[in-house]
Amino acid sequence: MTTQILFIRHGETDWNRIKRIQGHIDIPLAASGIAQAQRLAARLAHESGQGARLDAIYSSDLQRARQTAQPVADALGMSLLLNEGLRERSFGAFQGHDSEEIAQRFPDEYAQWQTRDPGFAPPEGESHRVFYHRVLHALEPIVAAHPNGRIACVAHGGVLDCVYRFARGISLDAPRDYPLLNTSVNVVDFGGGGATVVSWADVEHLDGHSDDDSFYKSPQAAR
Repeated sequence: MTTQILFIRHGETDWNRIKRIQGHIDIPLAASGIAQAQRLAARLAHESGQGARLDAIYSSDLQRARQTAQPVADALGMSLLLNEGLRERSFGAFQGHDSEEIAQRFPDEYAQWQTRDPGFAPPEGESHRVFYHRVLHALEPIVAAHPNGRIACVAHGGVLDCVYRFARGISLDAPRDYPLLNTSVNVVDFGGGGATVVSWADVEHLDGHSDDDSFYKSPQAAR
């Protein structure tokens, strides 16, 4: 049995534009993000009318994800199912800062972060490894609840990154060379204990344009 999930990254926030780490800080969508969410809802409603059903809509409980998911749920006349396990990675003390500020405030921790060690956790935050397993464990009961179903999960760039790495067998310390776009539709099939990427970074509903807000790095800190 296969469960197809449309993973959707939340719409743009003001902090996305300035490359400030959000993590668990509950930032709302920017006006541009609200507009993106409306266009996403129109697309999925149209597709539903053409027979591409959705059986359920899940969302991270952080408001930038909820504000992206709710217009879709409203357009389809469905309830929104909130799941804390779909939250972005907690970056602890790094949250609220861009990478240049982190390098200044936490030079030792920043240097360790740049090594891509999956076991490194920012002060009071999650390591990449802990975050990865948290996301996969959150998805297990969701997949199990919808055998042969098609659902949507509205979440965050970090969650999408975990899913892509799992499906493609990419190690946690490997640099990212694939996009994580605001309000993108990313389709993954789950079955047999594994996952297959069907399509990725689809922003047709945004006329093909959306941003990938990789953390800003100064030339000296770039990697």
